[in-house]
Amino acid sequence: MAKFVSVDAYIASFPPDVQVKLQSVRAAIHGAVPDTGEAISYDIPMLTLDGKYVVYFAAWKRHISLYPIPSGDATLEKDIEPYKAGKGTLQFALNKPIPLDLIGRVARHLAQERRDGYGRASR
Repeated sequence: MAKFVSVDAYIASFPPDVQVKLQSVRAAIHGAVPDTGEAISYDIPMLTLDGKYVVYFAAWKRHISLYPIPSGDATLEKDIEPYKAGKGTLQFALNKPIPLDLIGRVARHLAQERRDGYGRASR
């Protein structure tokens, strides 16, 4: 059984300072891809396009993670390199400014992959 019934409930489960950062990440994704929906999957927030996942985000003790990592854009791949933390994860330290513009670019790229029907977002 899922622990969280909504993205709002997920975000509300964190301390106020982390809630602000999670809301900012959420807003950056929605701003970049306005037609996304929301759901909880694997007990973390998932933003969807036409009912299929585009991007997941989650808060941890010291960072916020974004999943999956997009591919196929050399400039974007270079820009996200400092945030890669494993095969399919980007991590943004909670004690540093979150690069919301970069998160928006990642979301836009993943949404385009979804629309095109290929890439990591189509798996």
